[in-house]
Amino acid sequence: MTKRLLAATAALALMAGAANAQDRDSFRVAWSIYVGWMPWGYIEDSGIMDRWAERYGIDVEIVQINDYIESINLYTAGEFDGVSATNMDTLSIPAGSGVTSTALIVGDYSNGNDAVILKGEGTLEDLAGMPVNLVELSVSHYLLVRGLDTVGLTEADLGGVINTSDADMIAAWSTDDVQSVVTWNPLVSTIMEDPEATLLFDSSDIPGEIIDLMVVNTEVLESNPDFGRALVGAWYEAMALMSSDSPEGVAAREAMAAASGTDLAGYDAQLASTEMFYDPADAVAFVESEELPATMEAVAQFLFDRGILGEGAPSADFVGVQYPGGTVTGDPNNVQFYFDGAFMAMAADGAL
Repeated sequence: MTKRLLAATAALALMAGAANAQDRDSFRVAWSIYVGWMPWGYIEDSGIMDRWAERYGIDVEIVQINDYIESINLYTAGEFDGVSATNMDTLSIPAGSGVTSTALIVGDYSNGNDAVILKGEGTLEDLAGMPVNLVELSVSHYLLVRGLDTVGLTEADLGGVINTSDADMIAAWSTDDVQSVVTWNPLVSTIMEDPEATLLFDSSDIPGEIIDLMVVNTEVLESNPDFGRALVGAWYEAMALMSSDSPEGVAAREAMAAASGTDLAGYDAQLASTEMFYDPADAVAFVESEELPATMEAVAQFLFDRGILGEGAPSADFVGVQYPGGTVTGDPNNVQFYFDGAFMAMAADGAL
């Protein structure tokens, strides 16, 4: 799926790039349902985004897309200026397609929100010979491989992986044919309500590796820095609000809970397995850490091994990733993915 996307959207992305990079006053970003991205819907519905956009004399529309991979496809094709995405999917889809992208906001890392689940009792070893349903070539696929490695298994030991959209995962689990799934919250919480569900492995076993971002087109950001300032300002206003136990903070989390199909207790439980960077200074420290480049190198190797690190990638170093301070992993002559702490640092300093 992703490999076909790389070929199909590369030309469209190149054509869209020049048009999108010009000085503009109107922007669109996409997001999809996930515990760490629910604030984007609230930011749009509550008017927070409108207030921050007005401060900078621009308009920013935040659009929910039901299918996660489709939201990234649309961003890669130039339909949106930004998208909520993980580090791995940003590297494989837009960056691998030649759409230079910047991680403007590092919102959180999954600390239990992504999970390998078995129907009935068992362990990871019991997945041998069994088909597993997941969003193929996504972070779910990565989590599965990381889990199998801990018990000396590989993907080849399975009965195959069955590509299943996140929008179809709950329905798939309810069928007799599906024995195991890998998915993310709020789907994990829903599936784990089934007495037959057994959690085998989750992202708390690999902390800091599945990173949830707001990614924007680098050329658009460079030509329109107020777009970045407005997005970051709106995000951290929402972070301050939802992390408080004030009546307003509780109401904000209740709205996010309802939008994700759960109640306040359910949403707070999902947040407990999410390492949210409510304080922008913590997000800046994370992107400046020595661990992030090592994580991205491992992710690049995973993608290359599956033939999805860009069309015709000759090695795991095909796509360059640059970090604050100028460190680069991968090819320094083909940097397509930037982790930029500058706008988050402005938020930390109260400079927005």
